[in-house]
Amino acid sequence: MLSLPLFTLSCKRLASALLAVSLGCAAINAQADDSSIVIQGKDGWLFPGWGSLTEVDSRGIEASTALIKDAQQALAARGVHLQVLVLPDKTRFYQDKLPAGKTLSAQVQQRYQSILASLHKAGISALDDAAVLEQVRQGGKDVFYRTDQHWTQVAADATAQATAEQIKRDVPALKGSAGSGMTLGSEFKERRFGDLAERFLTPEQRKQTGRETFTVRRQAAATGLLDSAPAPVHVTGHSMVQPYFGFPQKLSNSVDRPVSVNWKPGNVGQWIMLLEYLESADFKNNPPQVLVWQMFEPTYAQGPQASGLWDNASIMSADAWRQRLRSALGR
Repeated sequence: MLSLPLFTLSCKRLASALLAVSLGCAAINAQADDSSIVIQGKDGWLFPGWGSLTEVDSRGIEASTALIKDAQQALAARGVHLQVLVLPDKTRFYQDKLPAGKTLSAQVQQRYQSILASLHKAGISALDDAAVLEQVRQGGKDVFYRTDQHWTQVAADATAQATAEQIKRDVPALKGSAGSGMTLGSEFKERRFGDLAERFLTPEQRKQTGRETFTVRRQAAATGLLDSAPAPVHVTGHSMVQPYFGFPQKLSNSVDRPVSVNWKPGNVGQWIMLLEYLESADFKNNPPQVLVWQMFEPTYAQGPQASGLWDNASIMSADAWRQRLRSALGR
């Protein structure tokens, strides 16, 4: 599969990105109870095997929040508001599809709320996306694909809408002009194997699991304003926020402003993703008003020094990460 290193993907470039099915894979070195990279559940459901089903690293959660707080304060000094978007684990919504003998412990059941509580206690803006996605599921829609680690378009859309509402509460006066947000295109379907099936199952296992239908939104025609207007909102994160799944387009449409995004596969890690953006010419020349930093619930507690989880080029000590943060922001 093609992986696009989209470093400064503004609205005008979303169209080209949608031409590629770019499915970033999270860490292959599983940090999980299951010895396999993929947990094969009931009815053909597949789950990533790199998040613990039983243990919660409470100290790691607090350490990560402390680093995020440092980033929030440094960004605020540059006039940038930080909003953290923690995406909940797939297993949370499909516990009935886990294989026999696999269940979420009481601690893991509370892990997402523990992360949110840690962020809110530190004064960091973060919405409850678990509640957002649960509402979608209660409405009869799947929030994750059966054989893929990624969310469905309806889940991405709901999260983008909730993110936009949070942005409007936090920063009521966004720069730019009304009408400069992205117009949403029509939807189409494509049938294929999800990334977990494609990457980690044998041909016979894939045959038994089967393909599934993905919903993708076509790119609407761009306007001249979209091509030239700077983006007051930037998203940095992993493959969940890539244009293929529709999050940045819906966010732009909902805030009615251009949105830019940089993302890489999940094994790169959220820590290096933020630094790469802050060290870029795009940030230096056009810093946003709002920076949405996307993370994953299962790996939130893993700091920048998490050897075996992030790729080698992303590994650094917490102190080294702080130093690069200060250097990038001129502090």
